[in-house]
Amino acid sequence: MNGESDEARAIARIADAAREVLSASESLEAFVKTSGDGSARALHLARLTAAVNELQTARDALDEILTRNSKA
Repeated sequence: MNGESDEARAIARIADAAREVLSASESLEAFVKTSGDGSARALHLARLTAAVNELQTARDALDEILTRNSKA
């Protein structure tokens, strides 16, 4: 069924985004422990921000799919 396929893809997208948030967070934490360079810190923060934004977008997309499927 197409709805199940959409849901599976949305869940996989959330899982990928969550892994990226974790990776970006760990990378930033390691960087902060070893360096104080402000410009490089900004890059790590930008990566984490982008990852968090993608996770939220992916969650919103899943919510939309679930809402749509519950009305069908």
